[in-house]
Amino acid sequence: MYIDIWQFLGGLVHWLFVDIIGPIVGWIGFHGLESWLGSPGVLNFVTILLVALIVFTVGMLVAITHIWQERKTLGRLMDRRGTQVGPIGLFQNFADGLKVLVKEAIIPDAADALVYNAAPVIIIGVSLFMFVTIPYSQGFYVANPQMSVLLTLAIFSLVPFGVLIGGWASNNKYTLIGGLRAAAQIIAYEIPLLLSVIGVIILAGSLNFMDIVAYQQSHVWMVVPMILGFVVFIISMNAELERVPFDLPEAEAELVEGWMTEFGGMKFGLIMMSEYARGFVGASIATLLFLGGWDMPSFLQFIPDELWFLAKVFAVFGLFIWIRGAMPRVRTDQILAIGWKRLLPLAAINIFIAIIFKTLGWF
Repeated sequence: MYIDIWQFLGGLVHWLFVDIIGPIVGWIGFHGLESWLGSPGVLNFVTILLVALIVFTVGMLVAITHIWQERKTLGRLMDRRGTQVGPIGLFQNFADGLKVLVKEAIIPDAADALVYNAAPVIIIGVSLFMFVTIPYSQGFYVANPQMSVLLTLAIFSLVPFGVLIGGWASNNKYTLIGGLRAAAQIIAYEIPLLLSVIGVIILAGSLNFMDIVAYQQSHVWMVVPMILGFVVFIISMNAELERVPFDLPEAEAELVEGWMTEFGGMKFGLIMMSEYARGFVGASIATLLFLGGWDMPSFLQFIPDELWFLAKVFAVFGLFIWIRGAMPRVRTDQILAIGWKRLLPLAAINIFIAIIFKTLGWF
C-alpha cells in the first residue's frame, strides 16, 4: 500500500473545497469566496494545518504510549505492578494529563515572560517536527527529502536552544545550572552521535532513510557490520534524551527538577511529552539505520510493514527503559569525559571500519 500523506490530504482538501464547498458557496451567490476557496494558497494552507494536526496528535499518542510502557516496564524491573488505573494501567496517563491541564501555570515574578513562554513551544515544536521526516514504511510517510537523515539530526540539534533559554528565562539558579548542564551535555554527545551514523551512510551510499532501509533489505541489517556504531548511537541518544544514566540536567537530589523546575501546568506537561516524543524519534532513527526499518523475515510477511516498524521502535525504546532501570547516574565530572574521551574515538574507529568494509566490498 502506497500512502503519501501530504498528497493524500492535498487531494482531500482540493476535493472538499473545490468540488463540494465551492459550488455550494457559488450557488448561494458568493462567487468571490468560491474562487478564493479554490486558490492554491488556501488549499496549501489548509493542507499544512491538517498535516500539523495529524503530526501533533500522533506525537502525543506516541508519547502517552511510551510513558505507559516505561511505567509498566520499570514496575516489573522493580518487582511491582506499575500503574493500575484502568485496564493494565492505560488510563493513568490520561488522568495525569487531565491533572496537568487543570493546574495553574504560574510565571515567576523575576522571569523573562516572553522567553519563558517561548521555551516550551520551541521544544515541543522541534520534537514534533521530526515526525515529518520519519517514514513508517516504503509507502507511508509525510515527507521524503533526499537528505532525510541529515535533516532529522539537524532538527534534533535545535533542542538545546530551547532547554538553555528555558533554564535562563526562569531566573532561578537551579534552572540555570540545569539548563547549562543540559546544553553542554547535548552538544557534547551530538558529535559522537553524528559520527556513529556516518558509517551507515558510507556503506549505504545515501543520506535518505528509505535508501538505507532498501540497502539493508538487499544486504544485511547495519547492526551486524556497524555494531560498534550502534552501541555508540544508543549511548549518545540516551545522553541526548537526558535519560538515566545521563540525567544530570534533571538531577532531583541536586537541582530539584533541573531546568524544568519553574515550569508548571500544561507547560510542564508539554515539556515532558516532548521528551518521550524525542525518545520515539530516537528509537525510530536507530531502527531505520541499524535494524532494517520495516524489513522482516519472509515467514512474517503477513504483518503490515508499519506495525513491524513500530514493534522494532518500541523494542528499542524498551532498551532505553532497561538502561534506566539498571544503570546508576554518571557523576558530573564523568559525563563529558565519556562523550569526548570514550565515545568520540569509538565513533571514529567505526568510520574507519565502514571505509574498510566498503573498499573491500564485504557489505
